[in-house]
Amino acid sequence: MSATHDLVVLGAGSGGYAAALRAAQLGLSVALVERDKLGGTCLHRGCIPTKAILHAAEVADSVRDGAAFGVRAELQQIDAEAMLGYADRVVGGLHRGLSGLISSRGIEVVTGTGRLTTGDQVSVVVDTDDGERTLTGRHTVLATGSAPRSLPGIDIDGTRVITSDHALRLTSLPARAIVLGGGVIGAEFASAWRSLGVEVTVVEALDRLLPTEEPELSRTVHRAFTKRGIHVLTGTPAEHVDVTEQGVTLRAGGTDHTANLLLVAVGRGPVSDGLGYAEAGIELDRGCVVVDDRLTTALPSVRAVGDLVAGPQLAHRGFGHGIFVAEDVAHALDRLPEPPLPPVADHQVPRVTFCDPQVASVGLTEAQAREHHGDAVETITYDLAGVGRAQILQTRGLVKLVRRTDGPIVGVHLVGAGVSELIGEAQLITGWEAYPEDLSGFSHAHPTLDEALGEAALALAGKPLHSHG
Repeated sequence: MSATHDLVVLGAGSGGYAAALRAAQLGLSVALVERDKLGGTCLHRGCIPTKAILHAAEVADSVRDGAAFGVRAELQQIDAEAMLGYADRVVGGLHRGLSGLISSRGIEVVTGTGRLTTGDQVSVVVDTDDGERTLTGRHTVLATGSAPRSLPGIDIDGTRVITSDHALRLTSLPARAIVLGGGVIGAEFASAWRSLGVEVTVVEALDRLLPTEEPELSRTVHRAFTKRGIHVLTGTPAEHVDVTEQGVTLRAGGTDHTANLLLVAVGRGPVSDGLGYAEAGIELDRGCVVVDDRLTTALPSVRAVGDLVAGPQLAHRGFGHGIFVAEDVAHALDRLPEPPLPPVADHQVPRVTFCDPQVASVGLTEAQAREHHGDAVETITYDLAGVGRAQILQTRGLVKLVRRTDGPIVGVHLVGAGVSELIGEAQLITGWEAYPEDLSGFSHAHPTLDEALGEAALALAGKPLHSHG
């Protein structure tokens, strides 16, 4: 069987389904190929279920710490199976909604494993339950995403040595766990598990947790983790893993660390092997698809989006890629009069880590700003302790603003309970190149954490209100 569409999308994760939905909205005929479930990693094994578990962990902390707020309650039990059921209900509802939306747009969904081929035209050959099928697209989008990575010599067995995929399906929690990797995934699982009563050790090869964030944010999280009883080892590369029937032992930094299980959280790699990309003429760099600034590959009719493209592995980056590609294809097919603007630059994609305390940032770090602008950089750090809402929430944290000297704010960096909800304003600040004077002229509702952004802007504009300067 064969069919021709305006757009064939290989992979129905965040980038793929966004491209399919927008293209269909613009009147293009679309085929969407997926070997698993619509929604991909983010919906089924990433963003959504992990944040559901993290919310359950917050509830556990609220019960455990209620006496500090005059609410006396007793935490009787952590029911891992019930918690998993809660996460599954959230995921299931979103999956049904997405499936209905895709169906209503007239998108043809082809279930099976697709691989890229070339002949007279680029095609996707799909191995389905009913046999092989060929889909030819006037344009094709590669959106096969990413998968958890491991380190040489560390074998994932799914029982004692696991990835985040396995961690999200645990029906019982370990007494002790080692988290190998102190990036976003490692920090989130370490935080959630500790709140759920697990003894946690985090082992990070680099010199700090969350190494891509501002050092001040990393130090704040490290101190908070230590205070919560999480054992953090930085600058400690893994050396060897031994697995027994009783548990697992990780040798790192010359010391053995023993636990019931080891979570390998050392990042994710692109899913591009065995899918025909290189054979079809697509250029790859360490598994990532090489694209230009319009996400076009070495084959002019083939685009790539999301985690396949080197850069931040974030669902909302994939959404942006998918929408852009759909509109650019629609323009090429004379369905849109003007070409869309290129996708948002990677440094302007907001980043959030949902550990306790939360970390959120957008724009340039101070070090990156100095690489771009030399010494013509100013910063201000505002302690959340000066904000009434932070006192109510009993959270510690800070806001750091980075600006070009006498110029706009180029980076916003936050740490503290609930700061993920401030990232929208932060993105507008950097995306629209706001000056501190611009931001300080707006009223920030009292009492909210949002006041911290206003206070930091006031200080950076040279007129601090509740801070010294």
